[in-house]
Amino acid sequence: MAAPTHNAAQRKELGAFLMACRARVSPTGLGFSIGRRRTPGLKREEVALAADVSASWYTWIEQGRDVRASPEALERLAQVLRMSDAERAYVFALSGYPPPEDTHDESLTDGLRQFVQALDPLPAYVRNNRFDILIWNRAIAGLFVDYDSLAPHERNTLRLMFLYQPYRTLIVNWEEIARGTLAGFRAAYAQAADKRSFDALIAELTERSDAFRRWWPEHDVRRFDEGIKQLDHPVLGRVDLQYVALVPQNRHDLSLVTYLRRTKG
Repeated sequence: MAAPTHNAAQRKELGAFLMACRARVSPTGLGFSIGRRRTPGLKREEVALAADVSASWYTWIEQGRDVRASPEALERLAQVLRMSDAERAYVFALSGYPPPEDTHDESLTDGLRQFVQALDPLPAYVRNNRFDILIWNRAIAGLFVDYDSLAPHERNTLRLMFLYQPYRTLIVNWEEIARGTLAGFRAAYAQAADKRSFDALIAELTERSDAFRRWWPEHDVRRFDEGIKQLDHPVLGRVDLQYVALVPQNRHDLSLVTYLRRTKG
């Protein structure tokens, strides 16, 4: 991709727009206390922390300085600042990039969200084709991790599998599940029209995970939408689960993943 080009006016508008976006986001939604604040919304430092960027770099972006934001960083900022698809496209345009793929996140706020919550106590979540976890219920958070406590970019099945250390002890058959998740991710990667966000995740995992670095070159590709996951849960003890991933009609970029307790006999 060619280096992005944007002039001083675009940089100034980008900074002003980001300031407006963070002013409307509630700190409690990202796990920050409200405390005493001079202005509504998030602080710059909180946006930077949640988006996994440096506070000084984010400050420079808001100030309109001549710095470059990668598409991956813009995606994380868009998630933290709760941008719509139109707003994401606007931010990309101001940064000199072509429009990103639509996330359709707005359509997740009603029917699917209510359905996932209604499934409780059946553990369930909805993920996209990059394996980002978008919606979840209390039951599945109790099984694996409190997703509310994670930054948006950390709510990714593959990232949790390889970088979240408690998964190694929680999932008894960790290597089997990790390899299967990786094989399913590779298949999704091949089908993605825009691979930039996939490439960023692959680069991070290659750098930080020895297992990922060894297994990714094996080019294992297979469907991974049904199987058995065994847990050594700190509260429930040994749990054998049957998981199934279903694709909603007309939303082939999403999967509804549910878990059922397996019984012997």
